[in-house]
Amino acid sequence: MSKSRVLVSASILDSDLSSLSAECRKVLKAGADRIHIDVMDGHFVPNITLGPGIIKRLRKIGKQPFDAHLMISEPGRYMDQFIDAGCDSITFHVEVEEPIEPTLIKIRKAGRAAGLAIKPATPLSALDPFRDLLDIVMVMTVEPGFGGQEFMADAAQKILPAHTIFAGRAVPGEVHVDGGVNRQSAAMCGRMGADVLVVGSTLWKKGRDISDEITRIKTLADEGFRAARLEAKRHD
Repeated sequence: MSKSRVLVSASILDSDLSSLSAECRKVLKAGADRIHIDVMDGHFVPNITLGPGIIKRLRKIGKQPFDAHLMISEPGRYMDQFIDAGCDSITFHVEVEEPIEPTLIKIRKAGRAAGLAIKPATPLSALDPFRDLLDIVMVMTVEPGFGGQEFMADAAQKILPAHTIFAGRAVPGEVHVDGGVNRQSAAMCGRMGADVLVVGSTLWKKGRDISDEITRIKTLADEGFRAARLEAKRHD
């Protein structure tokens, strides 16, 4: 597979949870760059998934990056466990009702990338107080909680301006897009400069060629990125 600008972080939420290690290895072999792990507590979102214990066991599959997306009410309470589990990046939600800055500092002090996710209805301005502590901004293009939802184009309008969070840095951060990313939405994400696409349910449909799906999504996103840059040059 030729090198793509955009990276794919494969969400395992809709994979065969009875054989997670095998599913992770399969999707990485098929061209995914990372594994995206959705953690839900049944309180912040109406769903319950796996926790740090499972992540720690999955870590045995190799050194490929693990992106943890915590959809939980008290990320600060459990952060030591997720760091110990071997997550390479940890993103939680700006909408949580607890102090955010100490948790971001803890993640970064542990040498991991720290991120904040924003729900579709949350404005980017909610991230302003934390911009100096962010390595990742995750733009949610569905309501968090369940896989298989339709991509919300209105929420995706935050992808491009999200890059301003990292303006002026020597090492820029990453803008991730999570929710409904597939062949139909990949080009739009690429046009807006998304760095990492979280791709989930579309990979795990019965009979689907995962490698072909990842390749096509990356190609469409890269084509969208190049088209947007050419268009911008014509207007300069």
